[in-house]
Amino acid sequence: MSKESMKMNRRDFLGLGAVAAVGAMGLAGCAPQTSAEKDLGATGGAAATPEAAAVAEDWLGAEPEIAESDIVETLDTDFLIIGAGTAGLAAAGAAADLGLNFIACDKSNQVPETREYLGGVDTAYAKANNVTIDRPKLLNELTRYASGKCNQKLIKRWIDDSAEYIDWVTEVMKDAGKEVMLDMPPEHATGGTDYYVPYVQHLWEPSYVPPTRNDVIAERLSGQGHDILFEHKMVKLVHADGKVTGAIFETKDGMKQINAKNTLLATGGYAANPVMMTALQPSAVACCTASSFNPTCTGDGIKAGLWAGASKDKDAAPMVFDRGAVAPGVDAGYEGEGEGAMFRGSIFQENIGSQPFMKVNRHGQRFANESTPYDFICFAATYQPGGVWCQVYDSNMMDDMLRFETVGCSRVVPYIEMGMTYDEYTAASQEAGILMKADTIEELADMLGFTGQDKDNFLAEVERYNGFYDNQVDEDFGKEAYRLSAIRQPPFYGCWFGGSLLTTIDGLRVNENCQVLDPELNVIEGLYAAGDVSGSFFSGNYPEYVVGVACGRSSVEGRHVAKLLSGAAQ
Repeated sequence: MSKESMKMNRRDFLGLGAVAAVGAMGLAGCAPQTSAEKDLGATGGAAATPEAAAVAEDWLGAEPEIAESDIVETLDTDFLIIGAGTAGLAAAGAAADLGLNFIACDKSNQVPETREYLGGVDTAYAKANNVTIDRPKLLNELTRYASGKCNQKLIKRWIDDSAEYIDWVTEVMKDAGKEVMLDMPPEHATGGTDYYVPYVQHLWEPSYVPPTRNDVIAERLSGQGHDILFEHKMVKLVHADGKVTGAIFETKDGMKQINAKNTLLATGGYAANPVMMTALQPSAVACCTASSFNPTCTGDGIKAGLWAGASKDKDAAPMVFDRGAVAPGVDAGYEGEGEGAMFRGSIFQENIGSQPFMKVNRHGQRFANESTPYDFICFAATYQPGGVWCQVYDSNMMDDMLRFETVGCSRVVPYIEMGMTYDEYTAASQEAGILMKADTIEELADMLGFTGQDKDNFLAEVERYNGFYDNQVDEDFGKEAYRLSAIRQPPFYGCWFGGSLLTTIDGLRVNENCQVLDPELNVIEGLYAAGDVSGSFFSGNYPEYVVGVACGRSSVEGRHVAKLLSGAAQ
């Protein structure tokens, strides 16, 4: 496959916003408090003080009690898959091919929105383009991102098994008329320091145009006689004596119990649960203004696992993108309290926020290198007033972005080359009236809300930044010369941003076979976890420069569990 053949469709990109906007889309009782409290004290719930214990109890709650008389139907299976997203469908796809007796269910009424990007290492498509991945370096790069707070054998599972999964998906997608593409941006240093930026992201063209990957897999399952049971909301796992034997679901017909020899949790993270976010991810909440998460990701699987005696990652790991465009004066963080709390921004993602243009705080001053992974500027903003920042550029922005050549889903070069306009690229913030446009920098400063000394600071910062561009040296933060730009040619543009929360990627601790572990790191018999409900892979942040690793690891983990149970795993 030639690099020229690996093109992307302009219409696909413009449709991404509509798709992602959709998904971008308590019961009383007694819990086994001993194991839960013990776990929370060791895993970031920090129940070491009365205050911390109260916070932990707020988000975890007590395990529901369901009377046997409340069960209106009971099913039996060998393999129960809870969740029909990326990890769950990967598991179901393998289970169907391998002839396993299984049931897959999901609490929504349809297959969740698909993140199209998928990371795979040393695939046939990489080899066809002479791309070789340094596997030990990649393993250690991901470990560095996690500060060592991870299971390297689990990471290696994705590295070693991902090519086989990419091959499987590619064959499935061919039936839907879609072909694989390896994303290969130009090789360059990024972020003022050295990062390993391997080419592992794969797409199936046309991307973000139905049917997407998960839709195709679900339809294939139906054709094989395995329909997903939708509108099945898990209430709790069935467990006793350190063993899980199924789960109980709330359905439109009443409570249903599904007994299973083995159960896979693939229920996603907890980004849509503001109570859990407030308790476990205060740094992410403090920098976010917008929501890009699937609204069904409310932490059900994590809570059910903890009630069943599981342990959870000690530290948070959010996936935050720097694209939550907001009006001047809007602060980051939730508005409201409890389960009804919401981020203040109405734009789930304004992609130009990820471009490394000049960014300043409310005092009109730069505060960080703008050429870094998406969430770096977001977390840096938590040390600035309001947790937000303002991005500024001039009418040469399209030429600037061609030169910037960012990686991942912020990479706009192919679309510019196909004729995409600035108005198309920034449609969301323009239509909302929060992207400011002015004929002079002074007028722009006023529109952005700068006054007094803050306005003086802003005007001086623009001049200083122009000097950095002229000299091709960023004296303040060491941004690469090719990522600098001038702010001289009218009209001038500016917009305020916070983070946009996509998902959480800290979850139940698992071993390299995705078996869920208790606080003593013993295997809980019969219980597995894959994807965002599981942990042990990331910590602190999402390794954005290893593009596609999130969906890649979710898929490989789900598929591995099915292969393991069938005896087909290596």
